[in-house]
Amino acid sequence: MPQASERPRRKRLSWESRCEIVALIEAGMSPPLAAARGGASRASGYRLWRRYRAGGWGALQDRPSTPHRQPRRLCPEAEQLIVAARRRSAYGPVRLAGLVPHPPSTIGKVLRRHGCSRLPRPEGTARCARRYERERPGELLHLDTKKLGRFWEPGKRVLGEQAGRPQRNRRSGWQHLHVAIDDHSRLAYAEVLPGQDAESCVRFLERALAWYREQGIAVERVLTDNAKAYHSRAWLEAAHRLGLERRYTRAYRPRTNGKAERLIQTLLREWAYARSYPSSTARARALSGYLRWYNKRRPHSALGARPPLSRVSHLRGHDT
Repeated sequence: MPQASERPRRKRLSWESRCEIVALIEAGMSPPLAAARGGASRASGYRLWRRYRAGGWGALQDRPSTPHRQPRRLCPEAEQLIVAARRRSAYGPVRLAGLVPHPPSTIGKVLRRHGCSRLPRPEGTARCARRYERERPGELLHLDTKKLGRFWEPGKRVLGEQAGRPQRNRRSGWQHLHVAIDDHSRLAYAEVLPGQDAESCVRFLERALAWYREQGIAVERVLTDNAKAYHSRAWLEAAHRLGLERRYTRAYRPRTNGKAERLIQTLLREWAYARSYPSSTARARALSGYLRWYNKRRPHSALGARPPLSRVSHLRGHDT
């Protein structure tokens, strides 16, 4: 009787291995013996011979593991509702679970099947980017600004074509959205200010640091773009007085400050242009309520569908 060490080793059945087994059978060897020669089981020999007789050598190639019948798969109408919600809102599976009655895992599979699991990449951006996350809250704070137009009645950005040709808000001026987001927890703070000069940026930084201290977070360094306000004497003196290290993004690389850029996109979509505000003043008043919901309740895909405050609740015992 052969020892265990003398038994033929079982090998992975690649397309070449299947062809070798079938070639032995075609030469007159029995399927069990040919399968043993190829390191496969007796049943595999008969199965490969049946596949070869049914479809030739091409039938021996690898087959997808997807079952032929999927009785629990969603109907085409339900999948089209998910795809339509995705295109309408640009939400991911976690957020879409609140719009359609399906779990995120099912929504993700549907989006992949229809080729819309990822948003279209803007032209000129790199194919791959280095992703990073700091180890603790306060280690790095991202800062950025966004210019928003003032208005005293809704315009075409919100009303679209439904109101014909809305009256233009001439000479209304601009507001400036200042945002700050913690790199580790994604805890966000934002204000709408009249300007984005050095003094406005410094005052915003002081109020943001005070707010983060209330959450139990001591900020160590800040990351900004290369705007003049962040290179001014007032900004340098404020950073030195507050004990902050200054970091700047690479030239022509806005994705270096990607977390702040992504927060601005979210604010524009879910706060600034999410509803028809009667005026820009009403829009600014709604910002604080949205931020409370964003930090305490809104699921964040990078945090495992948990809100940002869940990563710092242990610092002050917040109820998330």
